[in-house]
Amino acid sequence: MQTPGLIVAPLTPFTSDLNVDEAGLARQIDYVVKDCRATMVVAAGVETQEYTYLSLDERKALIRRTIELVDGRVPVMVGISHASFRTAIELAHDAERLGAAAVQLLAPLRPFAGPPTQADLIAYFEAIGRETKLPITLYLNPGPGADVSIPDTIALAKLPQVQLIKESSRDLARVSRLIVEIDRAGHARYFTTMQMLLATLQLGGSGATMPPPGSEIARAVIDAFVAKDYERAAEIQLQFALFPAKWMHRGLAPAMKAAMNLIGIPAGEPYPPYSPLSRDEMTALAATLKNTVLAPRFKAAAA
Repeated sequence: MQTPGLIVAPLTPFTSDLNVDEAGLARQIDYVVKDCRATMVVAAGVETQEYTYLSLDERKALIRRTIELVDGRVPVMVGISHASFRTAIELAHDAERLGAAAVQLLAPLRPFAGPPTQADLIAYFEAIGRETKLPITLYLNPGPGADVSIPDTIALAKLPQVQLIKESSRDLARVSRLIVEIDRAGHARYFTTMQMLLATLQLGGSGATMPPPGSEIARAVIDAFVAKDYERAAEIQLQFALFPAKWMHRGLAPAMKAAMNLIGIPAGEPYPPYSPLSRDEMTALAATLKNTVLAPRFKAAAA
């Protein structure tokens, strides 16, 4: 995977009867591969993909269909996070059979309460690593997963099985230290998220992971940075100052689905009982997006 990397997690569109909308998924994957030029796609691995609402069989079907629709154009990373250790291993074996390039594993919460110790985390990732040949991405997202300290993150990055890290923090002090002690030290490739993208690139990190359509803005940031047009890169990066922050009280998945619907790549509505954005919220979101690199898509959608 080239550097800087842009790892994209397509949103999961649902039909009115709450099955995965495969036609909508296909349109979205074409968008993230062709237009966003993703360097890797994530299948059923992050919360914006709403995979936790799916049964295990439905999740496996989503993974399989995502890999089929990507069709070898870029590598696919499969999310294997699950409350059951044995189910995570089962998903890892499925990922191998389907030709995935890597697996992604959320730093786990302890089911019997209390934060996991460093020994707990190392034992968990080593145990999964013994069961799969695929590189493991350590997914750091406090809330659905454990809040992993800087020293524990560094210890996990030194495991040979852990070759990538997906960091959800917007904490510059944390991110900058981990870029130095993990990515620049050669232990693993370190990826952040939308708001941290340009700072990550400037500090020597590997890139970022995010859902669409943030990924199209991110591609423009990366292109400007690689072209050494740093003023333009900073100008585009500031588009993440308002989007999606002003709508995050509704949740990231609802905000990103609303944005996709506005730019003419329908992604459906959030999984119930969660509601889509209101008409007024959609109007405000459209006004913001029309001042970003996504503006031409509004004209195309209206044509």
